[in-house]
Amino acid sequence: MIESSKMASYELYRKSSIGMSLTDALDELVTNGTISPLLAVKVLMQFDKSMNDALSTKVKVKTSFKGHLHTYRFCDNVWTFILENASFKTDNEVTAVDRVKIVACDAKILAH
Repeated sequence: MIESSKMASYELYRKSSIGMSLTDALDELVTNGTISPLLAVKVLMQFDKSMNDALSTKVKVKTSFKGHLHTYRFCDNVWTFILENASFKTDNEVTAVDRVKIVACDAKILAH
């Protein structure tokens, strides 16, 4: 899932709630003839790049987590972990969840 251009980025955030909302809105605009399909693709590519840039430069909080590793997978330089009974600790706050999916990608790939 890597774009091959100078704006290379992972498309992971398209599955987030904001990414799905953007995709739905773009689909509606294309269907109504308000924008072209090419423009919709360009918007999604910019969204991918902006999310990656924002998360790598603007987020400063450190988080640790632990839980029972239910499943793990490594495919195309992307790790996917499913944790059960996990807890996330950031500064003074601990959040517990029954099940969480963590997707981790190699940022070095984007630098090439």
